[in-house]
Amino acid sequence: MRDDLKAELVVDALAMAVTRRRPAAGLVHHSDRGSQYTSLAFGRTLRESGLVASIGSRGDAYDNAACESVISTLKVEWIKRHRYESRDQARLSISATSRRSTTRAAATPHSPASAPTSTGDVAKTDYKKGD
Repeated sequence: MRDDLKAELVVDALAMAVTRRRPAAGLVHHSDRGSQYTSLAFGRTLRESGLVASIGSRGDAYDNAACESVISTLKVEWIKRHRYESRDQARLSISATSRRSTTRAAATPHSPASAPTSTGDVAKTDYKKGD
């Protein structure tokens, strides 16, 4: 979670995903044409991880529709329904919930991942993009 679109963000996210999931060589990583995904650093990280890049076609609104729908759902469940004092608190809470869900899903592959738990009434402000 950052408020910029620098390549470093997606490079770090990819490295974390590869470390946690250990995908087989040849896995296809699909993205849109954002500058962070077409950067030299991201391409190098994909190659070093044994992953294959796939980039959506220009102007195709349906190309990433399924992924965008999932991201929208995650934002509603993890961001908009909870209150956080800071971006760091949101990041830590979401990261911990994600790890629990991933561990649970790995143990029982056909069970749905659980929704994050509320952080309670201690929060002062809602997290919003740009905060």
